[in-house]
Amino acid sequence: MNCEVEGGGDRNRRVDYDCTDGERPSTFEGDGSSSSSDELDMRVLIDPRLLFVGSKIGEGAHGKVYQGKYGDQIVAIKVLNRGTSPEEKSTLEGRFIREVNMMSRVKHENLVQFIGACKDPFMVIVTELLPGMSLRKYLNGIRPNKLDVRLAVQFALDIAHALDCLHANGVIHRDLKPDNLLLTANKKRVKLADFGLAREESVTEMMTAETGTYRWMAPELYSTVTLRRGEKKHYTNKVDVYSFGVVLWELLTNRMPFEGMSNLQAAYAAAFKQIRPTLAEDMPSELACIIQSCWTEDPNKRPSFDQLTQMLSAFLSKLSSPPVSPPSEAGMNGMMAIIPAPSARTGRKFSFFKQIFTAAKRPGSNKT
Repeated sequence: MNCEVEGGGDRNRRVDYDCTDGERPSTFEGDGSSSSSDELDMRVLIDPRLLFVGSKIGEGAHGKVYQGKYGDQIVAIKVLNRGTSPEEKSTLEGRFIREVNMMSRVKHENLVQFIGACKDPFMVIVTELLPGMSLRKYLNGIRPNKLDVRLAVQFALDIAHALDCLHANGVIHRDLKPDNLLLTANKKRVKLADFGLAREESVTEMMTAETGTYRWMAPELYSTVTLRRGEKKHYTNKVDVYSFGVVLWELLTNRMPFEGMSNLQAAYAAAFKQIRPTLAEDMPSELACIIQSCWTEDPNKRPSFDQLTQMLSAFLSKLSSPPVSPPSEAGMNGMMAIIPAPSARTGRKFSFFKQIFTAAKRPGSNKT
């Protein structure tokens, strides 16, 4: 997808939308639904007789995922639960329709490719099958070893590009975590999956609180007053930025966030005690600064994904530069070695790290 962005703010950007109907996506009102979004685009439906369901490869709260075939193509087939009561059936069908409509409209190389859907006899979503594995499984498999920092940052860039595209299209993912990130066959790139909790965003939107998975959830998804299940509250796409900060921390440390805590303890620590995972002393200062800017308490002070891709790209470019070999003692002839200074362009890019972190720590600042 060509997701062009102009300007630094989340609202002031020009986007080339890759939508099935060629139009800018609609926005949800109230609880994240509207009459247009409650209707399934019939053009995304595929013939269920062409589907062959194979072995189960995953299972979640709302359905199961199978490896299968659609015609001659190897695919992933997500079969969603239909529910039992009329109210539950209506809720699950609405979630299915929203997920299908968003996946079919928003396309990017770092988003799992949508192929089609079936509504009857089962609610089914068909996507490309990535032959790798989930980022969670991959990290667990190499533990206690860490990823090479270049690979970790490349993964982070892939994730940031995917979320920048979603946000440019007015979509909040709301459930960013390693389980929803899938590796390609060569295990060098990742793609974002699972739009089951995604919602479209409008300026006045009220959305369901306590959405997502506790260890990665932004503190604003909670309230100091316990919310009844299904109660609504204000939040923005900056909840994804917070989750991204936690995922980036995992990529660099290969540790579980809030180790030794239960899910609810982790949520309480982050939301009410402002506790965050510990930053390792050997973590590159630029990356530590990015992480801290992402999970700062005030959502308005978190960077956008457009800014994050620029910062991560600058850091990766710095890593890719050939190291300056120190001259031998004999070759120096008693003279001090001259180390080239960073270019003005690199200096400007990395000064942004400090600007963001300083703004995040300064009381009363509204800068992102």
